[in-house]
Amino acid sequence: MTRPPLPPFTDESARAKVQAAEDAWNSRDPERVALAYTEDSVWRNRDRFLTGRAEIRAFLADKWERELDYRLCKELWAHTGNRISVRFEYEWHDASGQWWRSHGNEQWEFDDDGLMRRREASINDVPIAAENRRIL
Repeated sequence: MTRPPLPPFTDESARAKVQAAEDAWNSRDPERVALAYTEDSVWRNRDRFLTGRAEIRAFLADKWERELDYRLCKELWAHTGNRISVRFEYEWHDASGQWWRSHGNEQWEFDDDGLMRRREASINDVPIAAENRRIL
């Protein structure tokens, strides 16, 4: 299975890869998102370490059960060869109705077929008032 655009990335193809990731994550569909990763993909997400699509799928299903009305924006930060770095923000609320803005950055590494084999994510959460949301 290939997942264009493929490395090595140009400015245009890196931006397309970032937009495809943003679109997939905003679907909040763990199966759709997991298909972008290799079967043995390795993740660091905050303080969690995951390996493989099954763990990624389960992690995302749990995430979107807790992070309600999730909405994400990603921005290309840099790219070279088979790697892309992005900054992102997303907003969501918890079951009590408290809204949060999560800020972070990710480093991605892709295989030759355009599947992500490694993802390193650092994320910080800030409580916000509903009227201060930016991502609608």
